[in-house]
Amino acid sequence: MLERVDETAAEAGGDPYVSPPVQRAARLLRHIAEGDRVTNMSRTARELGINRTTLLRLLHTLEVERFIEALPDGQGWRIGIGLIGLTAQAFFSEDLVQTAVPVLTRLTENLSLSSHLGALDGQEIVYLARRVPNHTFASNIRVGSRLPAHAANMGRIILAHLPPDKVDRLYAGTVLKAVTARTPTTLTQLHAQLDVDRKAGLAWSEGNFEAGISSVAAAIFDATGTPIAALNVIGHAADFAGGARHNQLAVEVAAAAREISQRLGWHASAAPRAASNGG
Repeated sequence: MLERVDETAAEAGGDPYVSPPVQRAARLLRHIAEGDRVTNMSRTARELGINRTTLLRLLHTLEVERFIEALPDGQGWRIGIGLIGLTAQAFFSEDLVQTAVPVLTRLTENLSLSSHLGALDGQEIVYLARRVPNHTFASNIRVGSRLPAHAANMGRIILAHLPPDKVDRLYAGTVLKAVTARTPTTLTQLHAQLDVDRKAGLAWSEGNFEAGISSVAAAIFDATGTPIAALNVIGHAADFAGGARHNQLAVEVAAAAREISQRLGWHASAAPRAASNGG
């Protein structure tokens, strides 16, 4: 005798083993991750094929589980720390984080500075791993933290190696908010900063994000030459002072990023895509 299949299984293409409520939640999460902040409830409900009441319940449940978080001033939702934390844990078992962590550990030991691994998620840089020294200044940035990519140097160095037209599309219609007086707040200023970073091969920050704090970041590439992540080291400005120290940081950070990239299949002959697009 055949079991009765719930008619809502039609949402799953007739597959009786797919749970429609879970599928709706997954579609909503994907929608938010792709840039819909759900500021227009009717439009989002219509695009997802659900009613407003269902959408409200999904939003509330996902917020309780910390899979999404409300933006200030009623500007909708974004992916939350709970989901990011799960993603970061999943990444740890994959090549990128698993490959990077021993390199970050060695970098932190050699330089006595905190080191981080981050990946671009839309207009934000998401922290996937960190290592801190036993002594001196230790970064308080946690795995799963998000910072604006245009203002943070790990974000800048990834953007610097993307085709300029992709950067334009990413920030089309966006107001670039200033974190400090050094933050680029227009696309023209951002491209000028990215040009500097790309030519240097490193993105330096001397109080660009926080007064008295310095850092330097390098991009990590996959086998195709695409920038998929970045690493940086961070410390007090005094930890970066002097020509010899500056050179040591540049050499070791670049070498660490190159080692991770090579372990992921990148070769020096694989030109970054931005270069092949006139960037």
